[in-house]
Amino acid sequence: MPTTMTEPALTDPAYTADSDARSADATRGDYELEERSSLRRVGGLSTELTDVTEVEYRQLRLERVVLVGVWTSGTSEQANASLHELARLAETAGSEVLDGLVQRRSQPDPATFIGSGKVDELRAAVHATGADTVICDGELSPGQLRQLEDKLKVKVIDRTALILDIFAQHARSRDGKAQVELAQLSYLLPRLRGWGEALSRQVGGRAAGGVGIGGRGPGETKIELDRRRIRTRMSKLRREIGAMKQVRETQRGARRRGDVPSVAIVGYTNAGKSSLLNTLTGAGVLVEDALFATLDPTTRRTTTADGRVYTLTDTVGFVRHLPHQLVEAFRSTLEETAQADLLVHVVDASDAFPEEQIKAVRQVLVDIGEEYGAMPQELLVVNKTDAAGDLQLARIRHLLPDAVFVSARRGDGMERLRERIAGMLPRPEVELELLVPFTQGSLVARVHAEGEVLEEDHTPEGTRLRARVAPDLATAVLPYAVSPTR
Repeated sequence: MPTTMTEPALTDPAYTADSDARSADATRGDYELEERSSLRRVGGLSTELTDVTEVEYRQLRLERVVLVGVWTSGTSEQANASLHELARLAETAGSEVLDGLVQRRSQPDPATFIGSGKVDELRAAVHATGADTVICDGELSPGQLRQLEDKLKVKVIDRTALILDIFAQHARSRDGKAQVELAQLSYLLPRLRGWGEALSRQVGGRAAGGVGIGGRGPGETKIELDRRRIRTRMSKLRREIGAMKQVRETQRGARRRGDVPSVAIVGYTNAGKSSLLNTLTGAGVLVEDALFATLDPTTRRTTTADGRVYTLTDTVGFVRHLPHQLVEAFRSTLEETAQADLLVHVVDASDAFPEEQIKAVRQVLVDIGEEYGAMPQELLVVNKTDAAGDLQLARIRHLLPDAVFVSARRGDGMERLRERIAGMLPRPEVELELLVPFTQGSLVARVHAEGEVLEEDHTPEGTRLRARVAPDLATAVLPYAVSPTR
């Protein structure tokens, strides 16, 4: 059950509306999952034509990729785990992984990322497998990208471009699409190819005016035109995202005025954050065993065992070496975490290196905290205990002694998690003893909804309450206070 509250009667209109809303959420999540699956590329299909003189040649198939990584630090197991994660990212983007290579170096080669010898080995692997794309486990400079494509004669992309492609596929809301496009344009701008800036000082024809001999030329080149258009589009996107940020600020302001505590669910991608939200609130959001299944934050209300209302927000997952363009573009979404009262940090128990996941998530949180100040308190939740072995769980318990161990899929440990969340939520500041007339039932309802009721008794004079409430609600009920104390 999502909460420990006593279930209302089935005829209760509030219950019926809530049930309808949850049913709609569940239906929407199932539809999104079905829609996402239906859009995946299908291997083995081809529209290749025998005569390409009359109709444009086309071919529809999975991109066949070879992965390559540079192992600069850590153990070989960690290097292999990073390449396996890159393979999952490639599969999420709709590719077929054929092979993977790792090069041991003190640092990536500044010219080709992996060194000239490894480039020859990589070219042989590309030819042997028939791959059409190479994905590098790192962010390539424009020069490295150009050198590798010239030598390999196939498309080369890096980890950043791959993650941006996945985000572009999965973004659904207007806000999410705008943020992904801004990140993609930020990545693309320094990687445009063309004649360079040699002609940027030359203006066309008579427009040279007083420049004189040597000043007349073709004018603005294609690459300069593209750069100008990209910068113009980026400025427009920033304005749109800023306007959407104001809407979220208004929504958060309404929750703050009502003194509704907020909890943000953060964690590594595919750690089970959406499943946890569904189990705690019955939200019915999309759940998929894939990286970056959730991009758009979802907020739902729920209650503690003692009746206090709070919100839970499912946020975008993090990953090792998360592109800085994404952190910048999604900053307005990630601010949900900075302004929450509590962070529920979800960790995947089945991952071979959960400590690396925690480190990657906390690094992004530090980057966000530089702008928004100190981050809220954190509750570590180890999820997917049903998918981890006893030895792995024992190691994680030793590593994270204060964490809560749960299985969102089976429901194990969820009551313990609710208790820990309730214990860490901020409590109302003012304690009052009230005698509220029966004619003021709305005030009693507000105390139950926004405060914490410690004792309640019905007397002939009215409802006697001892409760903790926020200062603004304390002002509203002060006329009915019997013995207010702080």
